[in-house]
Amino acid sequence: MAFDWFKRKAKNITTSTEDKKDVPKGLWHQTPSGKVVEHEELRKNNYVSPEDGFHVRIGSNEFYEMLFDQNKYTELDKDVESIDILNFKDTKAYSDRLKEVRAKTKLTDSIRNAVGMVNGTEMVISCMDFAFIGGSLGSVMGEKIRRAVDYCIANRLPYMIICQSGGARMQEATYSLMQLAKVQSKLAQLSEAGLPYIAYLCDPTFGGITASFAMTADIIMAEPGALIGFAGPRVIKETIGRDLPEGFQTAEFIQEKGFVDFIVRRTEIKETVSKTVRLLSNA
Repeated sequence: MAFDWFKRKAKNITTSTEDKKDVPKGLWHQTPSGKVVEHEELRKNNYVSPEDGFHVRIGSNEFYEMLFDQNKYTELDKDVESIDILNFKDTKAYSDRLKEVRAKTKLTDSIRNAVGMVNGTEMVISCMDFAFIGGSLGSVMGEKIRRAVDYCIANRLPYMIICQSGGARMQEATYSLMQLAKVQSKLAQLSEAGLPYIAYLCDPTFGGITASFAMTADIIMAEPGALIGFAGPRVIKETIGRDLPEGFQTAEFIQEKGFVDFIVRRTEIKETVSKTVRLLSNA
């Protein structure tokens, strides 16, 4: 059983508080199958468990390190931040929530733009961070994608979005929903310019993200086992009153239905993206 080596084999052994040692957080990861993997081993394997192939959820820093040559890139539009234009409050004020999550994650919002070389091919990559309010779509995400597309058009570069999001940000209400049309109109301009757009769907990709730009890319890739959908399985099951098919809403299920082109492991994503971009750019 996982973590058996932390259990005492003999009873009635006590340790004084002064002598107790804390295990640093993040030193070990446990996958859903119960496999335990050392953090450094995970990092070397692009955060894919060598024991069972489970893809540990990661953020933009890890994806950029994985994709950009020598981890060299220039971040674009990094000073764009959300504001609480509606003075929204649920369990706490939205303005307070933003302050807390910025301090905790060291991020300005739920998406980052960067330009750099991927196997020698220059491209722009926008990557969502699920740690920032569930990677939710707000005004800043829409604006940063718009700016990223404009940069691609101005510099004739291919574009990639790494999606991991629960959907629209409820604290921004209609302002959030407006971003769907805004992003789609910009991506249409990218297509008219003859520039490739790749989407990489990670766990989870839900809501308005799935209903819009995650599913309109020239090539749609997904991580193995990623959950992809509009509403969650629990909501769907309660609505239709039926059990759902095995593997429902997984990347493999979605690919079988024709909505995903490739299932790509992280260990292969850099090579796959660079080859795909070269093929599309020469088409």
